[in-house]
Amino acid sequence: MNLTQSFRLALKSLATSKMRALLTMLGIIIGVAAVIIIISLGDGMSDMINSEFERMGTNLLQVQIMGRGSSHNVTDEEMYALKEENPDCIAAMSPSVTVNATLKYGGETFTSSVTGVGEDLLAVRSLKLSQGRFIQYIDVARMQKVCVIGSYVSEETFRGGGLGETIRINGDAYTVVGVLTEQADNTSYGNDNAVYIPYTNATRINGNAVISQYLFTAASEETNARAQGVIEAALERVYGSDDYYMVISMSEMMSMMGNIQGTVMAVLVAIAAISLLVGGIGIMNIMLVSVTERTREIGIRKSLGAKGRDIRSQFIIEAATTSALGGVIGIVLGVLLASVAGNLLGITAKASLSAIAVSAGVSLAVGVLFGYLPANKAAKLNPIDALRYE
Repeated sequence: MNLTQSFRLALKSLATSKMRALLTMLGIIIGVAAVIIIISLGDGMSDMINSEFERMGTNLLQVQIMGRGSSHNVTDEEMYALKEENPDCIAAMSPSVTVNATLKYGGETFTSSVTGVGEDLLAVRSLKLSQGRFIQYIDVARMQKVCVIGSYVSEETFRGGGLGETIRINGDAYTVVGVLTEQADNTSYGNDNAVYIPYTNATRINGNAVISQYLFTAASEETNARAQGVIEAALERVYGSDDYYMVISMSEMMSMMGNIQGTVMAVLVAIAAISLLVGGIGIMNIMLVSVTERTREIGIRKSLGAKGRDIRSQFIIEAATTSALGGVIGIVLGVLLASVAGNLLGITAKASLSAIAVSAGVSLAVGVLFGYLPANKAAKLNPIDALRYE
């Protein structure tokens, strides 16, 4: 019996007992679908995280200062001087001061994040303007009451405009001098819902001249580590210990996030793969039952000249066909469910061809592996005993 005949016989056997075949394939279907869903969602999440880091800038260095009392503090002038002294590795720097403020326009209160920044923030965060200009050095030096708004504030508060309008921040009137281009999804919880003012104004609003956060941009990816070292060395001279400050590299964080996500994905895929093991055991049990039910058929075939290898290949092909069909159903189900889950979570979840190919290969291998024992048992049956079996 050739492979084509064995395959047809396997399909005929599955067709005669559809419910048993479906229950046999259930473990494979669940396992393959779970693997496809997890890998698809993982890839989608990874792409989203990478795009977010790239949007922020992989050369971004965030300096967080916890402080060590009033006698040990760095000033914004010292940070600017540090940038000027190291142009080969530091491209730009901006203080970042978060403000808790009440925003009003035309008597109506609206909610947005207010941040005090310097003139270099456009370069630091790779931002672009759609209207007007950004905050300039003269605005910072003279503490001029000007602001730049994000695209969400422009759309929701000024119906797409806003240039030249006046916003009241804690009662003070600030003139909108610029509108930023949309960065992400233009939602109320995104970076587009933002108002930027000179950082000197922000420190005055907060009543605290100490700035606890600075944003640096390395000149290139190659100088990222050197820029981080220069900043850390300068802070070490002031504070004497890294317990009082923290320099976070976006590229390092991106790499760390990738490693963590890879480990989590590997664990989840391994857990999902247990279903494939269970499915394989189910196939083996059903095939053992099938061998018992078809003992007389095996005896007849052997008495007509069938070799042990013919019997063995027939049952292996039948087990592999059952597993492969379960794998195909699982792949289709996994792709559909991954797309639905991705839409619900707000990420792009597309099954990769490599994940589909691996799932198909594994499902076929499971059938062959767990089908070998029943097939081997069938191949070793004595034809006389098989013909006498009731």
